[in-house]
Amino acid sequence: MGERMAARWRPGSRPARLIAVLLLLSSSLLHAEDWPQWRGHGRQAVLNEAGLIDRFPATGLTVTWRVPVHAGYSGPAVAAGRVFVTDGRRTSGSKMVERVLALDEQTGKILWSREWETNYSGLEMTFALGPRATPTVDGDLVYVLGAMGNLLALKVTDGTIAWQKNFVDDFAATIPSWGATGAPLVDGDRLITLVGGEPDAKVIAFNKRTGEELWRALSSDWEPGYAQPIIVEAGGARQLMIWHPTAISSLEPATGRVLWEVPFQVDLGMTVPTLVHSGSHLLATTFYNGARMLQLDEHKPGATLLWRGDSFAPHSIISTPIVQGDYIYGMSQGQLQCWELATGKQVWRTRDLIPGRTTPFATAFFVRNGDRYFINTERGDLVIAQLSPQGYREISRTHLIEPTHPYAREPQGAVHWSHPAYANRHVIVRNDKEILRASLARD
Repeated sequence: MGERMAARWRPGSRPARLIAVLLLLSSSLLHAEDWPQWRGHGRQAVLNEAGLIDRFPATGLTVTWRVPVHAGYSGPAVAAGRVFVTDGRRTSGSKMVERVLALDEQTGKILWSREWETNYSGLEMTFALGPRATPTVDGDLVYVLGAMGNLLALKVTDGTIAWQKNFVDDFAATIPSWGATGAPLVDGDRLITLVGGEPDAKVIAFNKRTGEELWRALSSDWEPGYAQPIIVEAGGARQLMIWHPTAISSLEPATGRVLWEVPFQVDLGMTVPTLVHSGSHLLATTFYNGARMLQLDEHKPGATLLWRGDSFAPHSIISTPIVQGDYIYGMSQGQLQCWELATGKQVWRTRDLIPGRTTPFATAFFVRNGDRYFINTERGDLVIAQLSPQGYREISRTHLIEPTHPYAREPQGAVHWSHPAYANRHVIVRNDKEILRASLARD
């Protein structure tokens, strides 16, 4: 019998081939990952999947589905076989209907949708096209935030409302000029949100399942700004980082207690890029006021100013820079640039990422995958590139989606300002007319 078993399980036999296939499939599943919130897991814009394409086909990526949507800036979120995205349509004047869609990840079929009426009066109307904040998915709930502060906790299965808040009605919030943008952040049993309410409710933590207020923090004597909240480990503690137009504030996530603050006055409240954390460094950058690099205390919660940006340091209006080793890479004054992490000194700059684009407002979104980056440009291109102190090395480029935002700052055409999602060997991206899913799997 032993000889018969050995014959049955010899290499190349049908059972052996079956096991090999199962092992391969299980390995693929282990490396596949969702994108459940703004900039993916940990809000770090890092893609850990293996088996991704090395170069784009000459004919472009294979699009598995396209679905019509209305306008908006919010990126998609992907979790548990579903894609969630918000949009808006104008009914008359400043009156809008905002919506969240749940799509089947494999087919694009609309599984459910939920709408709510709102009014964009008071916003900078040039850019008042739709919601800004990317949905946040956590277990059986998805959290969505509209441009005027409508926060909804919905069941992922059918869109049933678990609970909801209105920042203006419930917390006397004043919505900033470019709308509410802070994607809700889940931390344990808490849902942490930028509200800008009164009194002292710039930030509020809710019970994520019931909507009960757990704590509130920071004075609302100035608007909340637009930066996404993040949580970092530093100084032996978990710290909730809130960058608002007067300071970078560190809070205790469980209580909202202020641990430290570093002043940073930002013109027009333009705290748009996400804070970048790397080791003992924390970077904030804004278009009109340059950058601030903080040195985080390694032994206790605390921070000191390491350097402040001059005219050659990062000045990003939308795009979040990335830190790789001892260098910073990102968009500044419309160009891709590199700076020293320790000093902010500029190393190089180039317009090769977005050729022909001379506006200082040009932007792009960076996602790291191993030693390379997937970069989505505001022209609708997807680029694979490597970045180093020696310069920008483009590996491959393809056109992915049409830029549809009609209000460019100069007569060089429309722009694309929505951060994509990368999930399960696909890129999911939207503009003001459609959302699509394209394969990044290596053949």
